[in-house]
Amino acid sequence: MTKGNPKSGFTLIEMTVVILVLLTLMGTGLFVTKQYGVWQLGRNASEQLRNVYSAQRLYLADNPTVAVADLTEANLIPYLTNRGTALPTVVSLEGETLTIKVNVNPPVINDGGGGVYDPSGKPLDSLWDVGQ
Repeated sequence: MTKGNPKSGFTLIEMTVVILVLLTLMGTGLFVTKQYGVWQLGRNASEQLRNVYSAQRLYLADNPTVAVADLTEANLIPYLTNRGTALPTVVSLEGETLTIKVNVNPPVINDGGGGVYDPSGKPLDSLWDVGQ
């Protein structure tokens, strides 16, 4: 008996399947990496807002006759945990630097036009806000 020519290597279908699996894994990895970056921006914003909220609460405890509406950045800076010389800022999803409005309770992120910046759209998710 003669043996036929044994085939070695991959068929075109096998190579196509492997390439599709690799492309799927790469696409999933890129998607997850982008979503992690968005989550990280929100988490950083939440930490900054909590820092300002804590400073706001401490200042008001030391000065009970002051109304929240009368608070200024200068009032809160000595009460911040980082002891900086300025109020912390927040980076938006678009890469813009936004400020924190301190004369409301809880503090919020200014969107640059006088409104509140919260791309999650949920006031109680603890990202981009300190919740209620």
